Amino acid sequence: MRNNSIALLTALSLSMPVVAAEQLGGVAVHATQNETSRIIKGKITGYETADHTVQISAGQTLSVNLKTSNTSSYFNVTAPGASEAMFIGSTSGNTYESVIPVSGVCTIRVYMMRNAARRDEVAKYTLSVKAK
Repeated sequence: MRNNSIALLTALSLSMPVVAAEQLGGVAVHATQNETSRIIKGKITGYETADHTVQISAGQTLSVNLKTSNTSSYFNVTAPGASEAMFIGSTSGNTYESVIPVSGVCTIRVYMMRNAARRDEVAKYTLSVKAK
């Protein structure tokens, strides 16, 4: 049984797309107790993702808005220390605003849905990030 599990994991890992580190975009946004905002422009192709981080304090409101050239591109927001996204753009849209419960680094990941990614489509985007 163990050999079957190892073979399955190996097969799955070989079928996953590999993206070089230099292809991944990212911009850090640092929020203090005062309001901080940033406009980030970027581009992803196919299965690429772009992670943008926001240093934020508990109780601050994080607002994110995505404008994109490709209707199959979205963003997710992951709270500090969390392993799963607290906001999923593909089911909730391209606008997010919420009070962040804990201090730390939030991650905003821009990505493309598989239907467009497998066709190696391009998404140019503008991400508006505000912490207040």
